[in-house]
Amino acid sequence: MQITRLATPTHETVLRVHDASIGLTGFIAVHSTKLGPAAGGLRMRPYNSEDAALTDALRLAEGMTYKNAAAGLPLGGGKAVIMGDAAQKTSAHLLTFARAINTLEGDYWTAEDMGMSPADMALLATETKYVAGLPDGPHASGDPSPITARGIFNSIRVTAKHRFGSEDLTGRTVAVQGLGHVGTYLCEFLHTAGAKLIVADIDAKRVAALAAKYDAQTAGPDDILTVNADILAPCAIGAILNVDSIAKLNVAAVCGGANNQLATAEDGARLHTRGILYAPDFVANAGGIINVATEVLATGNRAAYVDEKLSAVESTLDRIFARAKTMDCSPSDVAVAIVDEMLADKAA
Repeated sequence: MQITRLATPTHETVLRVHDASIGLTGFIAVHSTKLGPAAGGLRMRPYNSEDAALTDALRLAEGMTYKNAAAGLPLGGGKAVIMGDAAQKTSAHLLTFARAINTLEGDYWTAEDMGMSPADMALLATETKYVAGLPDGPHASGDPSPITARGIFNSIRVTAKHRFGSEDLTGRTVAVQGLGHVGTYLCEFLHTAGAKLIVADIDAKRVAALAAKYDAQTAGPDDILTVNADILAPCAIGAILNVDSIAKLNVAAVCGGANNQLATAEDGARLHTRGILYAPDFVANAGGIINVATEVLATGNRAAYVDEKLSAVESTLDRIFARAKTMDCSPSDVAVAIVDEMLADKAA
């Protein structure tokens, strides 16, 4: 295994992890440890290039800094990615990567993300103690997806209150892009609340199954961004809100689980100009890391801790929307400014 430290002006530590003998290439990015050890998941997906994988890791790590701070967690931001098809990952990939995580000596804690499972986290844990999202153990939190979805659902209700005057979702149409673990749980919450669903995913069988279960309409993975709905809930990959896609949106609000939904910082202003209320993703989707934090921080009553932090997220989002309305600006700008102030105060 070769570990190369990459120089970057924006992140504290960035490692390239490579082992040609097992076909492993990946990156670990630690954006900030000002508030505590960096925490963020490990994902595996096919990237077009190493540059694409590195860019994703850097963006995701920075997003975790903001997510953890906004959720009131004493954690910094980090993320790790492995290049390749998750269906072809091997124990050698995971164990080797775990040893790379160990070299950071606790500055980075990993957890489940795209392409990973609690069982994968358990295997990592045989080589490193800096892993959460475990299926078993005294502080095990398991799959964070249900808690992530619950937090997004709560945030959608807050968004609806500010955009439509009521948090009641009965009869509201929500377009869900991405039916992985989080998207699937979110559909269940929304359906139970009386919302009408339009669903999309690259897996046609998954789309058909969810459409039948919840009497939902369907759309293509890209077409979902142009359907007529009340709320768009992106729950797949990031950077899907850009100058082109924003111009084609037919929704009144956006609130979902995908990380880094805005392709650029300016896209928040573009949504605001169009009158589309945007729930900053690093606030709305904090449920998963809150769940994982119960392991990293070894909290006592896990359920009570999660409930308290999820409630705080709702209050934070409520304040962000209220301040953005007063300032006539994008909620994303307000959310970033709040976290930047927190980080500056910590560094002072």
